[in-house]
Amino acid sequence: MSSRDTTVVKDDVENSDASPDAGRSAASAVQDAAPAVAPPVAPPAFVPKPLPIALLYAFASIAAAVMQGLGTSLISANLQQIAGPMEATQTEASWLVAAYLFPNASLGLFLFKVRTQYGIRNFCEIAIIPYVIISLAHLWVNDLSVAIALRFFAGAAAAPVSSIAILYMLEIFPPEKKLNIGICLALIGLLLATPIAGLVSPSLLDERDLQGLYLLELGLALIVFGLVFLLPLTSPPRAKVIAPLDFVSYALLATSMGCLAVVFTMGRLYWWLEADWLGWLLVVAIVTGVLMTIIELNRKTNLIDVRWITSREIIHFAGVLLVFRMLLTEQSTGAINFFKQLGLFNEQMAGLYWAILIASVISGLVCALVMKPGREGFIHLVALILIAAGCYMDSQSTVLTRPEQMYVSQAMIAFGSGLFLPPAMAVGFAAALKKGLTYVISFIAVFLFTQKVGAFLGSGLFGTFVTWREQYHSSILTSRLLPTDPMVTARIQQYVGAYVRSTSDLTQRTIQGTTTFAKAVQQQAYVLAYNDAFYVTFLIAIGAIVMLVCHLAWTHRDRLIPHASASTQA
Repeated sequence: MSSRDTTVVKDDVENSDASPDAGRSAASAVQDAAPAVAPPVAPPAFVPKPLPIALLYAFASIAAAVMQGLGTSLISANLQQIAGPMEATQTEASWLVAAYLFPNASLGLFLFKVRTQYGIRNFCEIAIIPYVIISLAHLWVNDLSVAIALRFFAGAAAAPVSSIAILYMLEIFPPEKKLNIGICLALIGLLLATPIAGLVSPSLLDERDLQGLYLLELGLALIVFGLVFLLPLTSPPRAKVIAPLDFVSYALLATSMGCLAVVFTMGRLYWWLEADWLGWLLVVAIVTGVLMTIIELNRKTNLIDVRWITSREIIHFAGVLLVFRMLLTEQSTGAINFFKQLGLFNEQMAGLYWAILIASVISGLVCALVMKPGREGFIHLVALILIAAGCYMDSQSTVLTRPEQMYVSQAMIAFGSGLFLPPAMAVGFAAALKKGLTYVISFIAVFLFTQKVGAFLGSGLFGTFVTWREQYHSSILTSRLLPTDPMVTARIQQYVGAYVRSTSDLTQRTIQGTTTFAKAVQQQAYVLAYNDAFYVTFLIAIGAIVMLVCHLAWTHRDRLIPHASASTQA
């Protein structure tokens, strides 16, 4: 892979959050769909860097990846603590996440063309400046409406930072190692934001409240700002690739993906069929998406090759990526929210965050060691098995389950997540590179859709399923807890007795004890609901394993049944 290929790889991880599944089935399908084309102009020859300089480039990559990931992780991990100082409910504070995702979901696609036309060095130096300015502006904001506006611009400013993270890691590797070792190590940083946010948030909030979170973002932004100007990147030949109609197509695409981000982020909070504006946003997303498709189908030089994206192979590839990304919601949305529902805070889940962080780092290193062409399907199979096993273990939880009981299962899921994405990305980009720049941008569009849309779609569906099952289990539990049941009466009296020292009013103690009992019943219903969600995720993973095994068996049928192949040829 050339330096220009490096440019390509960078953008795909523009979304970080995490790691989907594509199996060798999708990977090989994409490779088959992409015939070779004449190679581009050769970039400058690779020059190895001294070890200290190479480590500095690697540090710049990790710092940039963590910085952009914290944009959403710090907010989503601390909604309760953020809502209070801003005099808002948790639902209102969730708009901070939706506003951040609106531009961030699609901007990386257009920035790829900007980088190609104006050069990597100029792109990186200019792209980091808005992020620093916006991070600084957060220090003077305590009003929710202003904070939402700033998070919107922060989401736009963070879009190119993922590219910077990937580019700096790839810079230190020769072309033949960029799409295996380079991409595996680059993706490690993109997996660390969530556990780091959970680990550092308690102390930051204790010391400086909301400003502590914003100061961390600003500090990382300044570090990356300095490293970007200190460490140059090799720039491939520039090319004039931006056409006037690209702005129209991108505006429609950004509106479509942004509206989907808001709908799937806020839908379960305002409830899907209760808020009319959710329906209107969905209509806008569909209309703008259709208009963009019509424009692109009638252009000679596309922003996105819609025909290629809608081919059978690419739809298969995107579908597998989307399913795998949704499976990973079990960790990012399921397990963490499960413990928060039990009344735990980030400081009480520090061990769990450490387990996830360590497993993520090890998975990237292991993937770099074992990833070679032809092994993608088997690596994905191992990843799916680990995720399925972790989900099944989590589905056995009770109200007494604590983070220590999930160290192993969550580490397995984190390890599987880290194994999946690098092979999928490497194969997809290599296939798109063979066809040219337009196909690279089209692949980035597919990748962004599956990762960004898959993330908030998976989170929305997981949360909706939990809410639905909680209502179901609550109705069953309450129907069986009769006031005449001696055990129910005895338990209520225990709760009433707990308030003897707090008030001498018997009526008040009875109300408080009964309320506490009702909350305990609801908590039990939530535990059962999360167990159902974990188990459904396990079943989906099992279904994916079965399909992948069947695909691998068919792909390698000549090895498995050599005589059958020989007889067929005869």
